[in-house]
Amino acid sequence: MLDSLAFKPSFWCSVPPYYREVYEAVCCKQDDRVQAEVFHRLLSRTDLPASVQTQIASQLDCKEGFLSKLSLYKGLALIALAQQGKQPSQKLLENYTQEFPKPHLGELVDLRALKMQSTSDNPLLLTQTLLELQDIDTIQVELIPEKKGLFLKHFEYEVTSQRFRSSVYRRYSDFDVLHEVLLHRFAYRMVPALPPKRVLKGVLTSTSEKEFIEGRRRGLRRFINLVARHPFFSEDELIKTFLTLNSSDVQNKLRESIKRAGDEFLTCKIATKAKEYLPPDIQAQFSASRELIRNIFNSFQKLRDRAERMAIRSVENATDLMMFGKELSALGSDTISVPYWATTNNNTWGTLRQSLKGLSVEFAILADKAAQQGKREEDDVVEKLNLFLDLLQSYKDLCERHEKGVLHEHHRALQKYSLMKRQMLSATAQSKEPVSVEQLESRIVQQENAILTMELRNYFSLFCLCQETQLIFIYLQITCYIIGALVNSQIQGHREMSEVWNDLQPKLGSLFGGCSGLLSPPLTPQQGDWKSLAFFTN
Repeated sequence: MLDSLAFKPSFWCSVPPYYREVYEAVCCKQDDRVQAEVFHRLLSRTDLPASVQTQIASQLDCKEGFLSKLSLYKGLALIALAQQGKQPSQKLLENYTQEFPKPHLGELVDLRALKMQSTSDNPLLLTQTLLELQDIDTIQVELIPEKKGLFLKHFEYEVTSQRFRSSVYRRYSDFDVLHEVLLHRFAYRMVPALPPKRVLKGVLTSTSEKEFIEGRRRGLRRFINLVARHPFFSEDELIKTFLTLNSSDVQNKLRESIKRAGDEFLTCKIATKAKEYLPPDIQAQFSASRELIRNIFNSFQKLRDRAERMAIRSVENATDLMMFGKELSALGSDTISVPYWATTNNNTWGTLRQSLKGLSVEFAILADKAAQQGKREEDDVVEKLNLFLDLLQSYKDLCERHEKGVLHEHHRALQKYSLMKRQMLSATAQSKEPVSVEQLESRIVQQENAILTMELRNYFSLFCLCQETQLIFIYLQITCYIIGALVNSQIQGHREMSEVWNDLQPKLGSLFGGCSGLLSPPLTPQQGDWKSLAFFTN
């Protein structure tokens, strides 16, 4: 293998400083080796063909899933030479007399992100795919038609969980309490917002009230599905209680549960060790990720707005087609007799009237197809975009909680500690009573403990932020589903409507054939004489 090169002093002299920088960026914390998995990720960052990547990897000595420093250097040299168009081989390295070239791998900051333990050993890394998260549970939220309550009327929802095979009835206030206890239990994670409970009275009409109630139902369904599929929420007792407890006392049960358990920092086994798993440049990485996710949020908002307009246009098209057909039917149903001199003794109007009346059936079918397309676009495209936007918004809220909560409290604790130290020095300098000095010392010790707790919570908050950022990028795979749903909806809608339009064509032929010899309108400019129809366009 290539390890024979280690005995050649010329090899070590040929290693450029950049190789050592790459090694420092990707080596393990525990020892001086580099994970083979990390090297393969590094190799995939190059622009080399897959066959060349395989050839390079096969020439390195990989023991127990790790590469030595020497093997990494050889791999970097082979990558650089291959990027110059040379055939990577042991002989090429042995005969190389100059300093090895620098491979093109991107920024060192990005390479540090490759340095990680195996996913089974590193609790920072999420291993779930989007399909696996979706398989955790599927929850339906359906509105109970009748309002409940003797005096204060309210809506109830039937909440059905596929995972627990349960069906319970919940009010909006039950969802509100669940949201409240989740924020307390998981303050450092993404908790989606609830849809608004109500809008101002006097603003709603009967139609807009119906739309508001349906929008709220959809929002509650998105909320509970995001929560129930969260890799950490899904295993918590709060979710099981909400989805399975058949009792009107569910709100008290949820609050009692959170009192017993406390927040995640107190119950997570690795909370106090979170700093050990964070990359050294976590703050810079967090800032970059936050900016990227902010841009993604803005783009998805625009996508959602356009998708909504497309769905609305489909519904409006359905309404127009239905009304067009009804007007044709009304025109054909007119029973007022026509003077004989108006029709010049022919029955053109009678024949035309019967044909127009029959066309309303096809236009009703067309309207139904357009309405179905609008519903598909609303359910499969707009709703999925709204679900991802709910998640993105909860990420933005989480970032604000991190900055205004943990970081702000830590800063205040440090300020208080600094003030107490100054008071201590002043009391000592002025030779105050021992009791007063001892009290200050005791308060300083308490404040030091508080600061230590704040620092641990700050690192745990960053730890959770890393995982929630990963969750955002896992959910980004939903983009493929959304685009596929839009394409399939358009294909299906155009195909179904095209079939109806084609079925309508023969009827148009008989309709126009009875109108004083006028020809049927051609399907394309090549069919028939368009000049003869100039009368209808002038």
